[in-house]
Amino acid sequence: MNIGQINTFSVLKHVDFGVYLDGGGLGEILLPSREVPEECHVGDQVQAFLYNDSNDRLIATTTTPLAQVGDLARLKVIDVNPVGAFLDWGLPKDLLVPKNEQQEPMRKGQSYLVYVDLDTSGRRIFASTKLDRYFSALQVGVQEGEQVDLVITDRSEVGYRAVINKLCFGLLYANEVYEPLEIGQQIKGYVKSLRLDGKIDLSLQKPGYDKVLEAKETIVRVLEHNGGVLKVTDKSSPQRIQSLFGCSKKTYKQAVGALYKARRVRIESDGLYLATKAE
Repeated sequence: MNIGQINTFSVLKHVDFGVYLDGGGLGEILLPSREVPEECHVGDQVQAFLYNDSNDRLIATTTTPLAQVGDLARLKVIDVNPVGAFLDWGLPKDLLVPKNEQQEPMRKGQSYLVYVDLDTSGRRIFASTKLDRYFSALQVGVQEGEQVDLVITDRSEVGYRAVINKLCFGLLYANEVYEPLEIGQQIKGYVKSLRLDGKIDLSLQKPGYDKVLEAKETIVRVLEHNGGVLKVTDKSSPQRIQSLFGCSKKTYKQAVGALYKARRVRIESDGLYLATKAE
């Protein structure tokens, strides 16, 4: 059984205040009455999150928290005291960010991106804003062109830093991002290049000509959905292109050029038209 994560338990026995679950080496774990599913019998399997209650006792809940151990999540501070900051993570006992785990002093009412972890005893859950401690600044376990899961962690003038597959950091350059991104946002991306200095450049677009092929089909699909015409021209902004087709303006132009050569679209001064079979 893993503390701080959802586990599958066997029901051992019923008591007046709930049921006890088989926690293996952790012993019997209480699931309070308010959490017990209907028609719950001894021997049934129950999925529940395992954590410490306000009295520091291990307890189970069928409520899914906003984050589990090993997760990155943007959570709101609901209280601050000399011990640290307390986050709302959807459970009765708030999630603590100890003072020594705060990258900067945290303020009540503000939301922060945190990593959820276990302390050295392996029994108490806490959160940290010191993300550099958990993720490598250098290349780990990724390949060029690979599709990856990203979590946006911070922004600078250069671009957006993101955690890749919960392993390491990479960078999305600001001039290659055509949609608003939020801290804590989870998004799919691609490894654009593995740099000689060990850093990773990222992209939200498929690498190489694959992105053009994908854009071609997207453009045709959007045109069909809009009656065969779109008021999009060479003067349209990169932001409008991104919002309509999910690609950069450069990729859009390459895709439209290919569609035009294949006589699948017409390019007019007032917009883009889906070609008819007669054309």
